[in-house]
Amino acid sequence: MTGTADGAGASDLFRGVVGVTAAPRGDTFGLSKREHEVLALMSEGRTNREIGERLFISQKTVGVHVGNILAKLGVSGRVEAAAVAIRLGLAGDS
Repeated sequence: MTGTADGAGASDLFRGVVGVTAAPRGDTFGLSKREHEVLALMSEGRTNREIGERLFISQKTVGVHVGNILAKLGVSGRVEAAAVAIRLGLAGDS
């Protein structure tokens, strides 16, 4: 597997680890639209800086969103959040 500039390799890696992506769910764990966007980019393996640049927000704001996402999903880290998001179908377009 080779990574690409758009991060597809990272998504493929996560999917290989956590399994097939489920259909999008109605249960969103109380995530806001922006938190969904941040979570989708986290699931691609993006850094806070890359997420901030993509969404035109500061790294500090991304960090706040990441903290909120971790709390709402009940996970302890980014990789676990990405795995949960992919497994439950939360990482796609909101």
